[in-house]
Amino acid sequence: MTIDRRTLLAMGLSAPFAVSVTGTAGAQVDDLAAAAKSEGRLTIYTGGSTLAPVIKAFNDRFPGIDVTVVSAYSNVNDVKIDQQLREHNVSADIVSFQTIQDFVRWNQAAVLLPYRFPYFALFDPHYTDASGAFVATSLFPLTYGYNSQLLSAPDVPRSALDFLRPEFKGKAITCYPHDDDATLHLFYTLQKKYGWEFIDRYMANAPAFVEGHLGVAKAISAGKSLVTFDCSAHMALDLRDQGQSIAVAFSSVDPTPVFYNTSAILRDARHPNAAKLFTGWVLSREQQAAAGTWSARRDVPPPVGFRPLSSYAVASDYRSLMVNAPLVEELRRRFLAYTGPVVNRS
Repeated sequence: MTIDRRTLLAMGLSAPFAVSVTGTAGAQVDDLAAAAKSEGRLTIYTGGSTLAPVIKAFNDRFPGIDVTVVSAYSNVNDVKIDQQLREHNVSADIVSFQTIQDFVRWNQAAVLLPYRFPYFALFDPHYTDASGAFVATSLFPLTYGYNSQLLSAPDVPRSALDFLRPEFKGKAITCYPHDDDATLHLFYTLQKKYGWEFIDRYMANAPAFVEGHLGVAKAISAGKSLVTFDCSAHMALDLRDQGQSIAVAFSSVDPTPVFYNTSAILRDARHPNAAKLFTGWVLSREQQAAAGTWSARRDVPPPVGFRPLSSYAVASDYRSLMVNAPLVEELRRRFLAYTGPVVNRS
């Protein structure tokens, strides 16, 4: 069956929906499948989509497990999880959000279930907890993006300073940095390198702001904006594959921020074996390789035409920034003063 690529990327999933393991790992999967079927249920709280096609595919591979998905923005569902934990009435088995700070604090509170799934050692430790308490299911670099019909390759920016050029006045776009964690990290990365003077000059060049990275990519592909240094590459590649006029480029000068979707099993999960089975399935080589984006799993190739993220200059302090609550709040306050509140909702 064919499943929409954007739905798959929300959880790092894709066809052909198989777990290919042998030996001890294969026996572990077989045992988990039997135990999960005995439990008969699985509940996933996600910041992505409803995942209906994905759940159908999982049930086709492992029948007999009734899966419920509770989908909302991450900053809505994490509040629900906190309430369940306070009331000692946990209904969620798996939590899967982009708010890495939630997973760090939950792990510190010992409410996550460490699970070193088959081939856990193949995952880059930068994107996992050493005990297996949480793991990144997909990696999303924020590259440069541009309209491939309106901008020729020699004119594509090579560094953030190029976005200050007069020809890009009123033609650049990003998410609101105070509203989006990944974009906040991006602007923080640029501010650290070039100072607040760069932010002042960028704002003087009259950039546009929009809620969400899909809005950025659509504005570029439609020609409403020309360039961005805040391009969620997997979304742009999805639009490109649909025939839209958008292309991406990695900077050879500035570090590329990377954000990621993180998944974990709650220690008090009512269906721990089903949760482990689903986690192993999501993170199998086949699922990671076919998703069309970068994986934290080191034996999975990058998207066609690109190199592994380890070969690019990557800003690797996303987690350390997001867990620094006082700094995050100060940055949000300061960037809000630059852009004003969100008004351009996508």
